[in-house]
Order: sequence, then structure tokens, then C-alpha cells
Amino acid sequence: GRGQATALIDVCRARDEYFEETGVYVPVCSDGGIVYDYHMTLALAMGADFMMLGRYFARFDESPTARVNVNGQYMKEYWGEGSARARNWQRYDLGGASKLAFEEGVDSYVPYAGSLKDGVNATLYKIKSTMCNCGSLSIKELQQKARLTLVSSTSIVEGGAHDVVVKDRNHQTVSYQ
Repeated sequence: GRGQATALIDVCRARDEYFEETGVYVPVCSDGGIVYDYHMTLALAMGADFMMLGRYFARFDESPTARVNVNGQYMKEYWGEGSARARNWQRYDLGGASKLAFEEGVDSYVPYAGSLKDGVNATLYKIKSTMCNCGSLSIKELQQKARLTLVSSTSIVEGGAHDVVVKDRNHQTVSYQ
């Protein structure tokens, strides 16, 4: 029930304290909800050593699920590891009469993203660009130098393209923002 960012920051803080006390470094995984490039950069900046990227990879051509049209937008099927669908694959067999009593993951759709090669290349360029903007040449430096700032939804809109007509390069349609 905690926000992923808050949980990650708290766990990484405890990991770092443990390292200072014992000299034993325990890598931390950011697990859950990572879909877009900026999610990865945020997770790394907050202290993650690696990430679970199921939802990110599910968006690409190479994922085994069908590409479907949902309300005029192409999507790919996605289900989380803690979903009923994953449980049906018996990944969570507890043995005997015991069954997993609750569902943690979702069975849903994610926005279609095209080719894996193109998507991963773009992601790596974006992460490197953000690291460069923070003056960081390594993930460790990013974790030390990055400053996360809470912003309002209005500042997000005003910080992006607004009061222009944006061209959709893929479908040659326009949307007003």
C-alpha cells in the first residue's frame, strides 16, 4: 500500500545504513510500475541498483501478447506477476491445499511501443541525457547528485508543450495542447 518511490527511498536508506555498519552491500530492486524512461531514471536516482521491467518490455512487438486496438489506440496485453492470470500458470503454488489468498498484480493493457531495438535505444539515450543533465557519468554519481523535486500537475503541463498544435508523426494527425 505504500508508494513505490517512498518505499524505494526508505529501503535504500536502510541498505546504506546497513552497509556503513557492516560493510555488506545489499543491491535493491525497484519492483513495480516502471513503464516509461523517466520511471527508470527516477528509480536509479532514488537508489535502485536494478529494476523489474515487465510492463516496460510488454509494450514492444517482441512480447508474446497480442497487439489490440482499444478505443482507437494500439495496446499490448499485460499481466503482472501477482495477478490471477499469473497464478493460473501455477507460479505461486504453495503446495498442498494452500492457495494464494489475494491478488497483487493487474491483468490489463499497456500502450504499444513498436520495436524493442528502437525503444531500448531511445530509453538508453534518455537515461544518459538525464544523467548528463545532472552532471553524472555513473549511476552512483546520479544517486549522489540528482535532486528530486515535487511539482504540481499544472507545472507539468506548463513545463511541456502547450498552446500549440502538436503533430503526431506516426499517424499524421494533430492534437491541440
